[in-house]
Amino acid sequence: MANSRIQELSDIIAASVATIQRGLKEKRLPLPSFDEDSPTTFPLDLTDAQNSVIDATTELRDLLMEPMLSIHSYGGHNNSLCQQAICRYGIASMVPVGGKISFADIAKETPLTEQTVARLLRHAMTMRIFQEPTPGFVSHTKFSKILINPTTNDWLRAGTEEMWPASTKVLEALEKYPGSQEPSETGYTVENKTTDSIYAFLGANPERAGRFGNAMAAYLQKPEHSPHYITDYYDWASLGSATVVHLGGGAGQFAIEIAKKHANLSMIVQDMGFMMGPREAGVPDEVKGRVMFEEHDFFAQQTVEMDAIYIRWALRNWSDKYVLLALRAQIPKLKSGSTIIIQDIILPEAGKVPLWKERYTRSNDLSLLASFNSRERTVEDWKSLFQEADKGFVLKNVFEPQGSALGILEFKWQG
Repeated sequence: MANSRIQELSDIIAASVATIQRGLKEKRLPLPSFDEDSPTTFPLDLTDAQNSVIDATTELRDLLMEPMLSIHSYGGHNNSLCQQAICRYGIASMVPVGGKISFADIAKETPLTEQTVARLLRHAMTMRIFQEPTPGFVSHTKFSKILINPTTNDWLRAGTEEMWPASTKVLEALEKYPGSQEPSETGYTVENKTTDSIYAFLGANPERAGRFGNAMAAYLQKPEHSPHYITDYYDWASLGSATVVHLGGGAGQFAIEIAKKHANLSMIVQDMGFMMGPREAGVPDEVKGRVMFEEHDFFAQQTVEMDAIYIRWALRNWSDKYVLLALRAQIPKLKSGSTIIIQDIILPEAGKVPLWKERYTRSNDLSLLASFNSRERTVEDWKSLFQEADKGFVLKNVFEPQGSALGILEFKWQG
């Protein structure tokens, strides 16, 4: 008789766990733990086994749960509630590293009663956020400890206080503005009772803008957003001696890293003025003169003579309508053979990547709908969008480096 699915999953888990334990032992790394000092990252060469365990354990769990209970477990409102309390009141920073604090003492630092604090944190503990080492006391796990970092705390707060409320208004926005691609007609704008886009609205609310900016910075601290995925995995040498415009390049962090690794390149960072930070004053001596800054609207006609354009993690925040505007604005300065390098999320085709990773990416896709009326895109979506902008944009290469959150798409201008 053929093995049951639950036996198959059990075998997958056992084999993959053995691979992980063997690999960690060979590297002299500690085994996974919830201890507050336990490593928070995983070796890249064990990723396949890690993916197998996560998907198999999740499937096994779902198979063994009653349907309504399983559906409820994937709902997020109560999870978001306790997470919102943790980040709004900065509870992670109240808990001493290596020590513990009582529910009563936490309550004294918040507007909440001791009973409410206990209810919220005990629910968080079911997600491994904090633990209760002795009755009535709270200590850290590795999940809660990362929230001591103000940037990471703001990441969670942006999720629970900006994106969660916006998501509850998405259907209302879709019904009010059917088929809209406008950034001013979203769940976020309906929730905040504004006709401004999220960018304009946050621009008028500095405290919330700072929190949102920190949330983006928290992503950049993650290993999967390391600059080395663009400095090392794209063949910059193939451009020869070239001028590269980093469109939407912010304070120039990535342009600087590219310039450090590739002496053949001069980088021009273009963005709105308030995004640029110290500009040339912040450029290290080793690349001074090769990293310049210019205020430029994403959608305004390009003014710079260049050989290549680099756009990182920016087009995803815009609907197709506005991506088309941005791409067409570059055409007047493109030369035959000019290169357009897009480093962005590549939405996987259904079933082509581990399910837990697909779920994460599709969750981000819905966040883009709620906040920008935009979307994540498959390789075919990117190709079609560029072709709609102009037939002169031809997709030449796609790179998806292992461990990177972003893929790289290389287009050539043949107009």
